[in-house]
Amino acid sequence: MGTTKISVDELEKVLSQTTAQPQATKKDPKRKWVDAMMRSAKQYHKICPYYDKRTGNCFIKLLYTEKNTRCDREGRFDGCPVLIEHLERIYDKLKERGERLPMDFRDIPFAI
Repeated sequence: MGTTKISVDELEKVLSQTTAQPQATKKDPKRKWVDAMMRSAKQYHKICPYYDKRTGNCFIKLLYTEKNTRCDREGRFDGCPVLIEHLERIYDKLKERGERLPMDFRDIPFAI
């Protein structure tokens, strides 16, 4: 096996890139809050709280009057783009009004 030699400049370049990446991937406050609400929802619900088991419809899609209100994910809400977008809208609405953000998923209906 051969050995590869790296110059000091190349090594410093690689080190600066790897140390700069964690700072570049910091989450914005909105994303942190949405992630916290998703974790909180997982504690209380096995399937999406906005999913109608009987009809298979999504209440969020119905709320925003989309034509297709069927849930594409069969009630699984981990990583659901519709729920994430809904939480982002709630965040924007509360921040716009200058109100305090809920710390628990169950407090969202009271905050709106």
